[in-house]
Amino acid sequence: MKVYGAIDIGSNAARLLICEVYDFEGELHYKKRSLVRIPLRLGEEVFDLGFIPHKKVIDIVKSMKACKNLMEVNGVHSYRAVATSAMRDAKNGREIVAEVKDKTGVDIEIIEGKVEAKMLYATHFEELLDPQKSYLYIDVGGGSTEVTLFVKGAMKNIRSFNIGTLRLMKDLVAKEQWNEMKSWIQIHTEGVGKIEGIGSGGNINKLYKLNGSRLDKRISYTELEKINAEIQDYSYMERIIKLGMRGDRADVIVPATKIFLKVMKWADIDEVYVPKFGLSDGIIRVLARNLEMSS
Repeated sequence: MKVYGAIDIGSNAARLLICEVYDFEGELHYKKRSLVRIPLRLGEEVFDLGFIPHKKVIDIVKSMKACKNLMEVNGVHSYRAVATSAMRDAKNGREIVAEVKDKTGVDIEIIEGKVEAKMLYATHFEELLDPQKSYLYIDVGGGSTEVTLFVKGAMKNIRSFNIGTLRLMKDLVAKEQWNEMKSWIQIHTEGVGKIEGIGSGGNINKLYKLNGSRLDKRISYTELEKINAEIQDYSYMERIIKLGMRGDRADVIVPATKIFLKVMKWADIDEVYVPKFGLSDGIIRVLARNLEMSS
């Protein structure tokens, strides 16, 4: 058994996943040991100012020091740290990566949207699904939405759109961007046949839970519409107190639901499967497979 770590620095939050990896009869098996979430909200400033201010840089450094300490305590054999949309867009993103490396020793890699989507693919969620069907993987984040089309078990197309929950909250998504996403989805799903959805991210996980957590891990378009209407009837504080949401979930869940509903409508998707896998899971699997194969 070896212990691996994954750090995912997103636009809304940073996550540290620590996993035990077992090699049993030639197959790797993963057991989650710890998941820590830090609500950095880098996108709040980046999408307005174009850079990450000094105060947030201090928070990033502190967070990475904490992650490093936790990985050391857990005996992490190897780790990978990646940053997505907010750090990609920040003018000082590369400078921050260098500062974090200098002050903490944590090496952060800024990845593009397509790389992010491929890491999500590495979660092997497709093994749980029907290889004869077609699926659209929808990962909604604070700064971007990654959409990946699978046809009969094969990944056919990937696209990252700068349409995310924090951008929507700040009214930074133009009509043209919505039209671009709509056009891409309709063009690439045409002639594919019936498509099922796969939802990723903390928001769809919460929506699934609010719906009653069906045993088949699915939530329908109709159910999502109903939950969306109910959530919007609650104030921000009521979502926190009555619906049990964290403060940094209670505001972004409405725009997240909007994105899911639009993508489902454009792709004519009736239901979304919610496997509760995320980017950090993909990072662990890519890292472990590469290292185990080379050893």
